Amino acid sequence: MSRTQAKLDELDLAILTAMHEYQKAGILELSRRTKVARATVQSRIGRMEESGVIASYDPQIDVTAAGFDVQAFVTLEIAQGALDLVAAELDAIAGVLEAYATTGSGDVLCRIGADSHAGLQTVLLSIDRTSSVVRSHSVIVLSTVVPRRSLPLLRTLAPTHGSKAPAYRAVSAQAE
Repeated sequence: MSRTQAKLDELDLAILTAMHEYQKAGILELSRRTKVARATVQSRIGRMEESGVIASYDPQIDVTAAGFDVQAFVTLEIAQGALDLVAAELDAIAGVLEAYATTGSGDVLCRIGADSHAGLQTVLLSIDRTSSVVRSHSVIVLSTVVPRRSLPLLRTLAPTHGSKAPAYRAVSAQAE
């Protein structure tokens, strides 16, 4: 499904911020925190869901807290034209947490997790045994310096248009 790029304004960012800060909040609580009508919040969330800005309501699971405290990044060089194959092969390995096609000397960058160094070696060997991987290079994660986030980047967007919501009219007028 093809999606058009969403145009976010101050109210959208306020709703996303409230959703991030108060993850268990319902529509009514988000309405109270953003000082706009419940129907407005519900409509804005629906629009952001449809456009893909809100991609999921899955809980953020900390695999380290769950006992998988050994993580690594692995750069893979794969056989020419084997991206679809490597995607399927990596998807079948439970220790592969995420993988991205990249530019540069490697073709795919993976984040992997394990419960021990021996478990990490098992995951690395499973990756190296796949038919599409030609070479791999891994680095072990020592600690998280900046956790996964998105709001700071979203806040750099210049709002595309003013909001009609009373609490955000003054902000929109000042920006113009």
